[in-house]
Amino acid sequence: MDNNILVQNLCKQFEDFSLDNVSFKVPKGRIVGFIGENGAGKSTTINLILNELNKDSGQIQVFGIDHTIPTVKENIGVVFDECNFHDVFTAADIEKILKEVYKTWDSNLFSQYLKKFKIPTKKMIGAFSKGMKMKLSIICAMAHRPKLLILDEATTGLDPVVRDEVLDLFWEFIQDEDCSIFFSSHITSDIQKIADYVILIHQGKIIFEEQKDNLVYNYGVAKCGKEKFAQLSADDYIIHRTTNMSVECLVHDKDAFKRKYKNIIVDNATLEDIMLFYVKEVHHARIDI
Repeated sequence: MDNNILVQNLCKQFEDFSLDNVSFKVPKGRIVGFIGENGAGKSTTINLILNELNKDSGQIQVFGIDHTIPTVKENIGVVFDECNFHDVFTAADIEKILKEVYKTWDSNLFSQYLKKFKIPTKKMIGAFSKGMKMKLSIICAMAHRPKLLILDEATTGLDPVVRDEVLDLFWEFIQDEDCSIFFSSHITSDIQKIADYVILIHQGKIIFEEQKDNLVYNYGVAKCGKEKFAQLSADDYIIHRTTNMSVECLVHDKDAFKRKYKNIIVDNATLEDIMLFYVKEVHHARIDI
């Protein structure tokens, strides 16, 4: 078993939305970024993996066994975009509760994380800032030493310095080659910094599942006028979009494109660039000149 998550042909139908044959994997020892616009299906997918929603069809395996087996959750740490702890509790109260929930709870590790992120033990959570609440959620998810972290907008609300510290913590976590992180985020720069693989979901369908390095080092954005665009081979770009007077194309091999079309500017593509090309209903068709 080389994957901590394996999803195959997952389907879920709602009144106004559906997940359509979603398949992907989260290998051991890797961080997999999960990106897409609001409503694309990221949180629905996570809730299905966690068995918080019932799937219509398809298979989900976690740690090589069916995700509905109760013992699976013992080895999963989960962080959502909102802190779910009651306002009247303190960090010390939360530890007392979670020690009874998780057999592998590590009080020393919990204490280390509280000190590292300057979280008070006796202050009520209702008085915490959003950033402090998110840090506490992350600490609690990691203090029982899980094998899999599932993060749904876990860095939302953190200032850039703390976000960087948290990302370093995630990177340290997967140095244990049995551990993995499935990281859903709108902050594509966070995904670009630490992910090994990136999955893009759009309107309930997986658009791609790629190595992050291939995306950021090989993909590019070519910019040219409409007349030059008309001369491009459709095989040399993935998708395009038009602006007032020019056309931008997403290309999968920027070096090869530069060699073939020496007079066309090609910029590096960020994950955000790549996502926006797909999300903004772009198309791979000729335009009128």
